[in-house]
Amino acid sequence: MSVTNIISLFGGLGMFLFGMKLMSDGLEQVAGARMRSILEFFTQNRFVGMIVGLIFTGIIQSSNATTVMVVSFVNSGLMQLSQAAGPILGANIGTTVTGQLIAFNLAEIAPLFVIIGAVMYMFFENQNVKKIGIVLLGFGILFMGLSTMGERMTGLQDSPQIVELLQSMRNPMVAILLGFVVTAVLQSASASVGIIILMAAQGLLAFEICFFLILGCNMGCCISALLVSLNGNKDAKRAAWIHLLFNIIGSLIVFVMLMVALGPICDLFMRISGNDVGRAVANANTLIKVFEVALLFPFMGWIERLTHIIIPGEDAAQEETTHKLKYINKSISAATAVIDAIHEMQHMGELAKENLRVSMEALCSPDQEKIEEVYEREQYIDYLNQEITAYLVQINGLDIPMADGKMVGGLFHVVNDIERIGDHAENFADSAKRRFEKEIPFSEKAVRQMQEMTDMVLRQLDYAFNMFSNQSLEHMREILRLEDAVDEKEKRLRKAHIKRLTKGKCTPEAGVLYSDVISGLERVGDHATNIAFALRPENQDELEELEEEED
Repeated sequence: MSVTNIISLFGGLGMFLFGMKLMSDGLEQVAGARMRSILEFFTQNRFVGMIVGLIFTGIIQSSNATTVMVVSFVNSGLMQLSQAAGPILGANIGTTVTGQLIAFNLAEIAPLFVIIGAVMYMFFENQNVKKIGIVLLGFGILFMGLSTMGERMTGLQDSPQIVELLQSMRNPMVAILLGFVVTAVLQSASASVGIIILMAAQGLLAFEICFFLILGCNMGCCISALLVSLNGNKDAKRAAWIHLLFNIIGSLIVFVMLMVALGPICDLFMRISGNDVGRAVANANTLIKVFEVALLFPFMGWIERLTHIIIPGEDAAQEETTHKLKYINKSISAATAVIDAIHEMQHMGELAKENLRVSMEALCSPDQEKIEEVYEREQYIDYLNQEITAYLVQINGLDIPMADGKMVGGLFHVVNDIERIGDHAENFADSAKRRFEKEIPFSEKAVRQMQEMTDMVLRQLDYAFNMFSNQSLEHMREILRLEDAVDEKEKRLRKAHIKRLTKGKCTPEAGVLYSDVISGLERVGDHATNIAFALRPENQDELEELEEEED
């Protein structure tokens, strides 16, 4: 085989892998956010979760994306470990769709997909059209790569040494290991199975050995989820192990069956595939997965319990001063990156809200321990601010789903608003410290007024974070009413404060502290409103109608 043929063969492989990546990423960007919501919602029932996982993986053509998303959901607390098994099982079947498409050999019409996709991407302004264009472009490039590989593999048949080497691969364990390694390197079972289908169709691989290569591919595709889970919590690690254990146990059962009746099984698949070897490999890949899922589905509870033995114990309660990210995983999954950021910001917001509450308690009833508690927690808030901001910069450069991409700008504003709330709480702690050290007196009425205003702002923050996290209009009316009420409260208290000063009922030092505090609380209320409306809901008309009603 000439050097030119070898270069062309690897060039075709490159086109195939790039086309698959382009198509998968494009589909994930077009449908990822919507499908993610469906996946999150329909996983209460394991069977329904399996169906959703199958459909999701069949659409985006990547079991890696599905399993990584599930692991990220478990890590973020969006999904319980018991819910993870369903979509993972579905993903194992859904990933075989690619092999079925490859077996149809659409190389002749592949250039048509390339030109249509290129036109949609280059000459249309609509982002949805562009993303669909990327999908079609990837689909076309994938089959053009397959066509190139197929043509060059014909040359391999003229090399007796290569044919003899491939045909001599009869050891099932070697085949399993080879399939595992190739899939772990390519990070795609669909890609490795596609190569097996092509080589079998060219007569370079004996049909019998393809079964064992597929078993290796099935286990090799678990590596991505395992790598993502390394920085996650224990349940995230267990979710990745559910995927791996399912494939190990299923492959072991199929391996025993193959060793007992390999000949009859091969004959069966050739008959149902019309003696088309490529189609027979694709069918074997699909039916092996379906068989494994049907066999192991009733025992997934046991497999889940087995993961608790492999990953024992529970996550230690994280202290607020340990300065660790709670939801963001350094191994970024484009499908869940924004969701992880939102949850981490919700966590940061809860810390800022707690600091506000504690700092005002320390101000109204001077307490040195509470003041120090606020300072310590503020350091954690500053740490989260830096880490989340850096993370948002990082994911802003990723090919994340379009719906998520539209939210990133708003998230930058939210993390800044939360950080400013933390700063105000720290300022209140400073005021409490000054009052504590200088023994500045506050009247009971002034203390009561500050407590009332603090309660209003804390309620506003509760509603704001709920609207932000759920991206809903549920507390729209309460937010608008509280915003007006806090503004009005600040004006009334300021007027009353001026009267007390003029009548000599308040010392200048106490007056300055009081004035700074009510101004600070009013600004916290403004930040709360900003957070509530940072991620504007899709139903803009309903939002404007509610605003008009409140006005």
